[in-house]
Amino acid sequence: MSEPIRVLVAEDQELLRASLVELVAGEPGLSAAGEARDGREAVEAATRLRPDVVLMDIRMPVMDGLDATRAICAARPEVKVVILTTFDLDEYVYEALRAGACGFLLKNAGTDEILRAVRIAHEGNAMLAPEVTRRMIADLAAKTAPRPAALTGLTERERDVVAAIVRGLSNEEIAAALFLSRATVKTYLSRLFLKLGVRDRTQLVILAYESGFVDGLR
Repeated sequence: MSEPIRVLVAEDQELLRASLVELVAGEPGLSAAGEARDGREAVEAATRLRPDVVLMDIRMPVMDGLDATRAICAARPEVKVVILTTFDLDEYVYEALRAGACGFLLKNAGTDEILRAVRIAHEGNAMLAPEVTRRMIADLAAKTAPRPAALTGLTERERDVVAAIVRGLSNEEIAAALFLSRATVKTYLSRLFLKLGVRDRTQLVILAYESGFVDGLR
């Protein structure tokens, strides 16, 4: 039997933090690794407890979620961070994604969506499927200078895989769409991450928008 996914909950609001801890602790295959009330506690707890996934509030006292995410991803790159936010904090979300977060959830997300995000993050993927996520990343790209050379040198098949990721397809869906095995899709992803110098799908999608690659898909 595999070990449960250990989740650290970093949330400023006590009631929400308690409910998230309870949700995680009550879900088969997950366990609550600990909790933190501010960013500094989150960094310390992530270093000491080594959770698999951190649910990180973007706005916290002492150290905000952005700085905490940056510190955790730098010190513990194997730890996956999922940001908890609201619509009015887009700029902070962008920076958190750049810092290494795997994606984000709105604070009013349903329990099923939160649990799904934890599992997706643990698998090394990102919560990119919702339209709001792609819209926010596209808005970020519109504010940054183009990097037209960023995705040059890719093979046609690699570009197909990037396009599928931008559309939010899972590994299984990419395999079906491109007539590949799941193992081959994983190989392509690993190769793309290495070739493009990105950490995960989230950063790959950001790069695709920044480079203008997405413009050809619209």
